[in-house]
Amino acid sequence: MNVTFPTSLAELFASLAEPGARVLAGGTDLLVRLRSGRDASPALVSLERVPELRGIGLADGPAGQTLRLGAASTLTEVLEHPLVHELLPVLARALAVLGSPPIRNMGTLGGNLCTASPAGDCLPPLAALGAELELASARGLRRLPLEAFLLGPGRTALVPDEVLAAVCVPLPEPGTLQHFEKVGRRNALAIAVVSLAALLRLDASGRVMDARLAWGSVAPTVWRCPEAEAALAGRRLTLTALGRAAAIVRRRVRPIDDIRASAGYRREVAGNLLLRLAEL
Repeated sequence: MNVTFPTSLAELFASLAEPGARVLAGGTDLLVRLRSGRDASPALVSLERVPELRGIGLADGPAGQTLRLGAASTLTEVLEHPLVHELLPVLARALAVLGSPPIRNMGTLGGNLCTASPAGDCLPPLAALGAELELASARGLRRLPLEAFLLGPGRTALVPDEVLAAVCVPLPEPGTLQHFEKVGRRNALAIAVVSLAALLRLDASGRVMDARLAWGSVAPTVWRCPEAEAALAGRRLTLTALGRAAAIVRRRVRPIDDIRASAGYRREVAGNLLLRLAEL
């Protein structure tokens, strides 16, 4: 197997034009498939030395300032960056429970998104934050909302000659409450059975002005529930108000049975996680 290490976008796109070439990011998923024989890519193109795909910093976006996260940045680099902790604690909390330190040291933010697992820990926070993805090819750049990028388990809107270059996250308004929690079958190294990311803006009296809620592992992609968000508008985060929203979630969500949990259990937990917001 041939592995190339381009050092610029131009070199990257030239390498990807070779027959059978596949992108290699951290390799935490791809290398497992290669070793097991489930993937037989003849040529891998590493992203780790392309500077345009790395780095974290503030940038101007179409609707204001964003935090731009290079897609080839490792999960550890994103987790430990002070701007992520300061501005996007909901993402930092998700990353802190994603895999193990060795996995976070190898795995990349872009890899977690492009794997497109319904249980991907980064997906609910980034969906709640309204993240947009920068996709790069020899033709130029295009942007897609995260939810338009994710097409289903293991499927994304990337075309064969494109790479995910960056994740651009609008900055939440100061004072926005940010929460992430996941439920798994064990306390560490758990794949999410259900996860929830929540962003809540409250007025001076403690009433909800805006709620953004995103669940993982309950649908083919990350799942939002606008009806539950609307049910919280104008209300304080009491157990009564959250219970009404949770009932809506249980009616609307359509999870599946699998080896890790039944659909009924996931439905119940998806609603119950909303009740935890009373503790914020």
